[in-house]
Amino acid sequence: MQAVIAIPESVAQTGEQTARKLLMQKICGVPLLIRTQVTAARAGANHIFLVFPENFSTEFIQECTQGVLQYGVRAEAVRVSDFDPQASSSWTRLNSELQDEFLWVPWNWVTNKQFLTSLPLVSKLSVDWKRPAYVSVHEVDRDVPQKSAEGVAVTSQQSAAAAERFLIARSGKVLDGIHTSFNRRLCRPFVRLLSHTSITPNQVTFAGVIVSVFSAIAFAQGAYIQSVLGAVIFFVAGLFDEVDGMLARVKFMESPWGTWLEGFADGLSYLLLFGGITIGLRRHYGKLAVVMGVALLVGAILALIVTSVGRRRATSPDRPNEYLGRFYHLLEKDSANWISRLVREVQAFQKRGVMIHYVLIFTMIGALPLVFLLSTLGAHLTWILSLYFNRRFFAVRANVNPVTEAL
Repeated sequence: MQAVIAIPESVAQTGEQTARKLLMQKICGVPLLIRTQVTAARAGANHIFLVFPENFSTEFIQECTQGVLQYGVRAEAVRVSDFDPQASSSWTRLNSELQDEFLWVPWNWVTNKQFLTSLPLVSKLSVDWKRPAYVSVHEVDRDVPQKSAEGVAVTSQQSAAAAERFLIARSGKVLDGIHTSFNRRLCRPFVRLLSHTSITPNQVTFAGVIVSVFSAIAFAQGAYIQSVLGAVIFFVAGLFDEVDGMLARVKFMESPWGTWLEGFADGLSYLLLFGGITIGLRRHYGKLAVVMGVALLVGAILALIVTSVGRRRATSPDRPNEYLGRFYHLLEKDSANWISRLVREVQAFQKRGVMIHYVLIFTMIGALPLVFLLSTLGAHLTWILSLYFNRRFFAVRANVNPVTEAL
């Protein structure tokens, strides 16, 4: 699919220096025109076609086309005088370059790929050129009213700030439940702040592990107040886990390495938590707490290993982030199996974004031993069921792109 992005004459008339500021102002750390191109590419466009006014310099056009290369996107640019998308003569001059169907994205429209991929096909006569559209150069069998892609047109500092808030508010996933959605809402101001720094999502992940160490130290003291403090710190560490993913999505910094690192960090955070709780409970329950702690740690390690094997089998090496989406999709298809139905209902409770809430609540009401017992049972059930589903769903390593996980 082709994506067409045109810079209007009104922008060029401000002078190249001012135009550069408009086109390359950073939205969540990514220059606006670069963001527009990359978003179109992630929505499925494999040919980015930029239309510039004639008085733009070659150097600036090259900057715009080469700036997307770091995101794995290639763009082609042409100069056209007095291009007006509402004038058929302007499109006639581009006939040799246009595909029969293309994605139209205004140069300053900030959105995400989900909204662009949901656009219906419409003829050019039905398009509101101020908004994104999926356009056919021919008549369509059933020309439906244009569906507006959600987003923000950046025309000022105020609208730029609104665009950032829009992106961050929608930087979660379709699979997010009520707990994770609440967590992400808490994280939004910090994500916006970090998006304008050089801090990377992986650095945020490492910081979350360090915070988890302090949580384990607090739990290891064994007293009620220190345990509550440890639970609060563990909750904060869990928010780091939300921030790294949100930051990666708004800055286009997702990577296979980041996905594996996040999974490892989650597992390590659990091990630190359970180790700290074991030491703390030993002060009250002696060897019984140690035995339970060892059982829990063994279960957690096995769960991490077996889940990692499942991720490798279920996804291609460059797309490990699609594991959960593919797993949930297969659970839905396998709903005739009572084990799949049951796991689909309780799967959410093993997510870290959910766990941090219940660890905090149970610790505050003095039920930490119950958390310990339930976690031990849950850890062993996780690796046993993971083995079962690895064999049922992923006996053969995936060699094609799996069902895409929602972002």
